[in-house]
Amino acid sequence: MARPAGTLDLATALAPYAGPLDTRRAAHLLRRAGFGGSPTEIAKYAALSPDAAVRSVMDFTASPGPLVAQLVDARGMTPKERNMTRRKDGIALTEAWYQRMLTTPVPLQEKMTLFWHGHFTSALLKQVYGNDMLMQNNLYRRFALGNVRDLTHAVASDPAMLKYLDNANSSRVHPNENFARELMELFTLGIGNYTETDVRESARSFTGWTLSKPHIIGSFMIDPALHDTGSKTFLGRTGNFDGRDIVDIIFAQRAASKFFASKLLDYFVYNEPEPELVDAVATVLENNRFEIKPVLATLFKSNVFYSDRAYRALVKSPVEYVVGAQRLFGIDQMDRGSFDAVRRMGQVVFYPPSVKGWDGGAAWLSSNTLLARENYASALSSNPKMIQTEWMATALRSDPATLTKHLVDTILQGDVSPRSVTRVVAYLNGAGVETMSMLSGENIDERVRGAAYLTMAMPAFQLN
Repeated sequence: MARPAGTLDLATALAPYAGPLDTRRAAHLLRRAGFGGSPTEIAKYAALSPDAAVRSVMDFTASPGPLVAQLVDARGMTPKERNMTRRKDGIALTEAWYQRMLTTPVPLQEKMTLFWHGHFTSALLKQVYGNDMLMQNNLYRRFALGNVRDLTHAVASDPAMLKYLDNANSSRVHPNENFARELMELFTLGIGNYTETDVRESARSFTGWTLSKPHIIGSFMIDPALHDTGSKTFLGRTGNFDGRDIVDIIFAQRAASKFFASKLLDYFVYNEPEPELVDAVATVLENNRFEIKPVLATLFKSNVFYSDRAYRALVKSPVEYVVGAQRLFGIDQMDRGSFDAVRRMGQVVFYPPSVKGWDGGAAWLSSNTLLARENYASALSSNPKMIQTEWMATALRSDPATLTKHLVDTILQGDVSPRSVTRVVAYLNGAGVETMSMLSGENIDERVRGAAYLTMAMPAFQLN
């Protein structure tokens, strides 16, 4: 999506928002800093000050700890058996992570894990196995709000990344440039902030960064026999560099802080942020020595975050859409239908489409993926658990007009047109229904689920 309409007041953009949260702003915070909230959670946050609310979403003391999944040991298998094992591991990892996102008491930790997964991208391809991806996933969880420079150092020696971008096979005789290039182009600096010479010199510096044998379960090691010990010139500096030096030199560039500032703004505030806003957030990042937590705290408490321009300015990713919908209705178990729905919407975790990750934004919405979203909403509305939550039970005791208001206020915080409200009221009164047209005790469960589906199919539900 493009930058939202309107103008930026840079002088006040990052200043703390001084108003009350209220229901709409509390729901906005919970969507951006997680996967949305239940009506009870939204009401709880609406009663807090912005400062207290942000402290709460950033409190990870209740974290369940590392993700655990039942994976298969691929040692001793044939290549065909390993491929089958990789697919099974992918299913196990996906199920475990989705369930964690759905039930975690600290959603921001999982949201940041998802963010890093789409940024420092690896996939269950080539020689990458389930345990590699599980370790990487837990690395991103551990660094969720940590230091991005330290995380980049860790990523450079991460087994999944070493395999995915071929650095495990890089030697001084044949330096592989894949990781060296993506480290700058996609991970830290962006195109235009380095040269082809910098790519080659960086690749030389990372030679010998490999894995102990066998590679299937190997841990990181530096093999001196494979490392190029010659002098290198990288981003204007010369020395006998290794990979650690390369990362430190990268983070000494203003381009690095601006790159990450832009990524954070694009993911949490709105797409295509103004260069002036990027520059201001980059300064906050530098002032905090690349610690992510104070930067996100600044954003989540800022005027620009709670501005009309940022409100529902982002498209929900498929994961956000499905996990958020189930959390809203208190459905605490992901089933195969939910997994398949996310895939049909265009996202499969642990299998990003390329090293660029997912394009996101408007790319999430097409005729096919919108149909997949509507089909999922329809399937979810047929789940009897949908009407077992307290807030849905309350809705069942209302007349059509009151029931509709209850639904659109709870699901969409009232972000709906009068015409759409009229359409839901008409549906509850029997419009377009051949049998049992008037709302009654005999049909109310089915009709309310249908009304919930109509509400979820509205444009605002596609947006964060």
